[in-house]
This record gives sequence, C-alpha cells and structure tokens, in this order.
Amino acid sequence: MLAHVTTFTIAGLDPRRVTVEVDVRAGLPNFTIVGLGDRAVREARERVHAAILNSGFDFPARRVTVNLAPAHLRKAGPGFDLAIAAGVLAASGQIPARALERLAVFGELSLSGELRPGRGVLAVAEGTVREGLEGLVVPRERAAEAALVDGLDVIGAGTLAEVADVLRGGDRPPPPEPGLAALAPPRPHADLADVHGHVDVIGALTIAAAGGHNLLLSGPPGVGKTMLARRLPSILPPLTRAEALEVTRIHSIAGVHDGATLIEERPFRAPHHQVSASGLVGGGAIPAPGEASLAHHGVLFLDELSEFPRPALEALRQPLEDGRVAVVRGQRTAIFPTRFMLVAATNPCACGHAPSPRCRCTDADLARHARRLSGPLLDRLDIVLNVQRPAARDLARAGATTSAAERRRVTAARERQGERLRGTGAACNAQMSSALLRSHVDATSEAQETLLDAYRRGRLSARGRDRALRVARTVADLAEADRVDREHVIAALGYRHEQDLDGEAVA
Repeated sequence: MLAHVTTFTIAGLDPRRVTVEVDVRAGLPNFTIVGLGDRAVREARERVHAAILNSGFDFPARRVTVNLAPAHLRKAGPGFDLAIAAGVLAASGQIPARALERLAVFGELSLSGELRPGRGVLAVAEGTVREGLEGLVVPRERAAEAALVDGLDVIGAGTLAEVADVLRGGDRPPPPEPGLAALAPPRPHADLADVHGHVDVIGALTIAAAGGHNLLLSGPPGVGKTMLARRLPSILPPLTRAEALEVTRIHSIAGVHDGATLIEERPFRAPHHQVSASGLVGGGAIPAPGEASLAHHGVLFLDELSEFPRPALEALRQPLEDGRVAVVRGQRTAIFPTRFMLVAATNPCACGHAPSPRCRCTDADLARHARRLSGPLLDRLDIVLNVQRPAARDLARAGATTSAAERRRVTAARERQGERLRGTGAACNAQMSSALLRSHVDATSEAQETLLDAYRRGRLSARGRDRALRVARTVADLAEADRVDREHVIAALGYRHEQDLDGEAVA
C-alpha cells in the first residue's frame, strides 16, 4: 500500500514542500529512506521504528520504502520523523490515509514516541498556508508558534499516539492561544538619561535611529562608545507585525528563539570580534543565517571594529549595500535578508589615544591601524563621529534627555518616512535606492549645490553622495521640514568620513 504525507524542509530561510511517499509491500523486512537526506534523516529509521513500537502500534514486517520528494532537494534535520511515522502507519492501514490529505506534519520523535520541539516551525506554518493546506500537526510546545500565522488550523500533540487518535477522528487537543502567546514581555533597556556630557553623540544616535543609518563611533577607550551604542535599541521604534513575523522566523530557524512568542523589539546583535566571515554573514555546509541576518530589521553592533578579521568585515560590504546576502553551496543558492543598522565602535589607534599627546604609537603603527578598515567599508558608513571625554562639569549634570523623549522623535520621523515611501518597498530613508532619492527627496537648489561642491572637492564618492543625501533627508524629517535645505546637507556632510579623490580613507 502507498501513502503520501506532506511536510517541509527549510532551504536557507524558505520553507520548501516535501512529499513523504511510503510504500509497504511484501518482501524481506527492510526499512529504507531515499531522497537526498542528511545523516539526521537517515537516522530517522531507528527513531521511527522504536517510536511506532513503543506507542503501541505494529511496525510492518515487510519491505518499507520511504521516498522524500523531490529527490533533487537536499533535506536536513530530524523534522521529518513524524511525517515518516504517519506515512508508515497510513500505508500499513493503522490510521486513515485520507485524514492526511489536507494536512502538513512536522516534528521530531523520541524513541518513546513523544514529540520533541524543533527549529523553524513558524516557517513551516507559513509554507503550509502558502501551499493551500488546511492544517498543520506539530509538537505541542511549538503549537503557539505555528498559530502566529493567520488562517491555519494548528494541531499541537504531545505523542505519536495522540496524533494517530486525532487522525482517526478522536478528540482534538485544545487549540493554542496565539493572542496570548504573541505578546512577549518587554525587555528592559538602559536609558539615555544615564548618559552625561555627550549631547552631540546622542543627536547622532537619534539621526541614525530615525533613518536607519549606519554609524561609527571612534574615540579613546573609556569615553562611553559601547555604553552609547547599547542604548540605541531604547530609541528605536517597535517592529510592525510583518517585520516581527520575519524576525521571529529567522530566529526560530537559527535556534536562538523558542518561537512561542512574537519578537516585537528590534534585534540587537553584538558578535565577538573573533567571529568568522560565515558566522557574520551566513554560510556553512548547510547554509544557515549569520549575525547579519539575525540583526535583520535591527542593529548589528561591532565593538572594537578594527579587531575584526579583515575577511569578515569585507564580507559585510554586499549585505550593507544590497540588504541581502546570497550563499551558494553545490549549485544551490540560499538568500538571507540583511536589512540592519551597522553600529560600530573603534579606537583611533592601537593605544587608543591618538591624536592626543598621550599617544605612543609610531607613524608605522598609525598607518597599520588605519589599513585595518578599508575605504570601501568606511564609505558605507553614513555617520562617523569622534567621541571625546566629556568635561568634568558635564559628568555632574543630569542627562540631557531620555530614551522615551528621543523615541517619540524617532517614531514621528519614521512615520513621515513611511507616508512618503508608501508602496515603494523602502521602510526608511536608509533603504531608498538612487531612483527613490531622485523621485522622493525634494532638495532646494542651495542644498543640491552644497552637495555637488563637496563631490567636486573629492570629499564624497558617488555612493557617498547618495548616502549623505539620505542622512540630510533624515535631519529634515527630525526637524519636520518638507524640503531638504542647505543646513540639513551641511549637517549630513559633517558626519561623513573624509575621502580622497580615489575613494580611499584619508589618514
């Protein structure tokens, strides 16, 4: 007898439909799984065999062949266990095969027949709806995650026996409560009110948050660069529901979030400076999202930027420009989204005190340190700020502002951008393409001339000119101005890193 069960595999971040075909026929007892599965899939034979017997069912003493179609698509992970077990039970007549026609099945089995939670259930739920199926059977611990997708009948079960009972028409477990599960408790943030003596830096943070711009903080050790960067999430606007679902799906696939709650705050990722290129942008034998994708719609913070490996930093250039990274493995391409704000902190030299008299670095040391950060990478940073020690009198004063106040300004500026960019595919100023800049940024003739003059004098590359105009548009949004004026452009140019005519960084 032949049975068909629908399940899914995760290719990069995309759920791909897999049909589990189970054939049970006369012959010497044998259990074979084919269809380009990895080691975890091949080991499913032992888990499924033990789970069926320990759940009180009979494992057919016949020739059992399982095909995971399509055969050209690589399958990975233990999420196929439940679909294979259901297919064996249906093909051997122990559960009705018709009950599986409009359902997808996904989950790992223990040897006792219990269902274990796994990664990527939210992506599987989205794939189930996309394929037009009516319901999804998943482990009970992941039912709330699947229920975050609207229009899907989710069945959360604890054991293989419970799944079989539901398919036979027995009592169904109570449905999950997505309304309760979708609300994650707010994460406390450090507040800008704790910051003393850095009014200019807080202004730059507000501009970066309002427009989604990349930011570099440079200065001697101990002046508060890391402290300031870690307060950036406290002024960012909350995620929209569509963004929250996308972020939760990525984190669920990567295994860094249990998926039972919807991530509502923008992610803040701060990898160690010894991270590899594949760990930063994604990759591996089976392509997986890296820190850049885990920071999607949020912040990627690179502390001690000059200490990161050069290949890892250079690998960020394409994700910063395109908002996505393509990882190719075996003639297959996995696309990972990377719409993040890059926030970095670095010392100006090896000892950290240049150009003050305390610096003991030689000219060769300074040149070697400067070469660690390439001109093309610096050109992709919209705001570069030199952070200095605050005056002693400023340390005794109260903070100049609070995170709540700056967040209101940022949210208002983002709303202005949302109205202006509605229907364009861009969510904020930093995501505008060159074509959108020309059609959606109204700059006065004085502003255009100021920008052109900076380009003529070699301060900007062609890409840097566009980036400066995006920052100027954000400055205007914070000022509630309809047009970009000369003063907005001057403010944006003041945040640019100096470039020479060849686009290389000026020491």
